[in-house]
Amino acid sequence: MQNLLVIVSDEHQARALGCAGHEFVKTPHLDALANRGTRFTNAYTPSPICVPARAAFATGQYVHQTGHWDNATPYHGTPKGWGHQLQQANIPVNSIGKLHYRDAKDDNGFDDLHIPMMVQDGVGMIWASIRHEEERLDAPGRMLGKTIGRGTSTYTEYDSAVTERTADWLHAAADRPQGWCLYVGLVAPHFPLVAPGQFYDMYADIDFPTAKQHPDDGYPRHPWIEKQNAFMDSEGRFADAEERRRAFIAYYGLVSWLDHNVGQILSALDGAGLTDNTTVIYSSDHGDNVGARGLWGKSNMYDESAAIPMIMARPGQDAAVCDTPVSLMDVAATIPTHFELPLDDIYVGKPLYSIAEERHDKSRVVFSEYHAAGAVSGAFMVRKGDFKLIHYVGFEDELFDLASDPEELTNLAANPTFTAVYDDLLAELRAICDPDAVNLQAHADQRAMVDGYGGLDAVRNMGPKGATPPPSVARES
Repeated sequence: MQNLLVIVSDEHQARALGCAGHEFVKTPHLDALANRGTRFTNAYTPSPICVPARAAFATGQYVHQTGHWDNATPYHGTPKGWGHQLQQANIPVNSIGKLHYRDAKDDNGFDDLHIPMMVQDGVGMIWASIRHEEERLDAPGRMLGKTIGRGTSTYTEYDSAVTERTADWLHAAADRPQGWCLYVGLVAPHFPLVAPGQFYDMYADIDFPTAKQHPDDGYPRHPWIEKQNAFMDSEGRFADAEERRRAFIAYYGLVSWLDHNVGQILSALDGAGLTDNTTVIYSSDHGDNVGARGLWGKSNMYDESAAIPMIMARPGQDAAVCDTPVSLMDVAATIPTHFELPLDDIYVGKPLYSIAEERHDKSRVVFSEYHAAGAVSGAFMVRKGDFKLIHYVGFEDELFDLASDPEELTNLAANPTFTAVYDDLLAELRAICDPDAVNLQAHADQRAMVDGYGGLDAVRNMGPKGATPPPSVARES
């Protein structure tokens, strides 16, 4: 039986890949993986923020089905997912690196967890779960990090440790029975925006293009986006234009740092003699806006934030591209299928193996939702064929034709020419969930959680003030 290596990074924008045609980013190792595998050009996260996306991936179910709404509702082993299914079938399943679950002591579906990164104190960012605009707390610090630029951070140090541990694990695995599953969680290019010198310097002289639809140029952001961004407003917290430029350099430097670590892992796989017996899947939990519309981080449904890279390389296959919309939910469904296990009804996705055979299924729908930090109401996305609908509860919707408008510059939702398309995508959304009911449930659950911890004042100082600290790293005060 073939092995399965699943590598998931954090905050890697889908277009920030050389093989995706990016004009300057350098990702030679991921490009090489794509050159011996299938690259899925229209892949999405089930939720554009860490904890909900990872809980959905772990379970194979949507966020609204499991109730892991935000970064204070981490996965704790229920509902059971693909890891538990592999364990029941006696298939070795290990994890190395970032999981962002509740606690390593929970029944998380892994035989062994190596240097796992979990939410802080098993609690996470409760202060960000207060979503009513008139009550929500101010973000306690700059989310992108106190320092931006060239250097090292606890996150780059952690990625080095994860990469080294993975290489050691793979070399040891060469002498073990084959047919294992290994999940590897890398952190880059997630902020803090500090990139190791060699990789920062790759982009230090780049003439970066002007960020599209920037408010400084007169662009009026969608009202929902304006309210969500006001919660943290990373763009407004840059010290000056030079620090903002360093943020661009550091983000792309971290992408190349990530690529370097993926290269180290794949080199170890090859050195252990396992390449010809191992399928490799690479993806990320969500993307990053990287300055588009004056936004940084994730937390919205535009492609910079909600779209993710996805590559699957099977031994001996030829390079291929699949344009059918897919999501992390399909990776979740792929894992038991890889080991010839039955695909239970809980999985909302479909195995990538069968999707890849279709090349471009324009009838397929993928779905994402957001109920977390800064969101005054729920945001929902459906992608079908060339069109993408973003539905905001209580606000006007957005509809984009990504074939003719890949940068999402023109909202077609009110254009009578596209009424039928809009109605069709709205019906597809409502076939998945009732957005109004889901929005109310998310708010109710989050309010109950905050009250359970003692109310608004009690949660002000609970959870991390910025990025979750990795293992064995002192927390910011």
